Amino acid sequence: MPEFVNPFSGSVPRKINDAELLRALRLDVAAEHEAVHLYMAHAEATDNPLAKKVLIDIANEEREHIGELQRLISILDPEEDKFVAHGVEEVNEMAEELKGETAGSDEDEADDESDDVPSVGDLKE
Repeated sequence: MPEFVNPFSGSVPRKINDAELLRALRLDVAAEHEAVHLYMAHAEATDNPLAKKVLIDIANEEREHIGELQRLISILDPEEDKFVAHGVEEVNEMAEELKGETAGSDEDEADDESDDVPSVGDLKE
């Protein structure tokens, strides 16, 4: 929520150390993600072509900010890239597992359709 009415908003009583800076940058990344969400929601909610175009452009600029902030975080915290790389590896492994499972899923889907699985409609009297 904007704090424009608070004259002390954004005033910092002291310089922050690197650990506090990293925490602040991670919060900044979250704020950029929220801004992307808001701008895209507004763009999707209007039929005005100019507004839609401008809002999508602004959302994309926020995405660039995310990249800038993430890069700064990785420079300030050398461990960051290791965690990100590990997360990427985990998702790639899961994607490969699913790729193998979906190869035979056509047969599984046919089997699943024949099972008597209750649905919400079954609860009607």
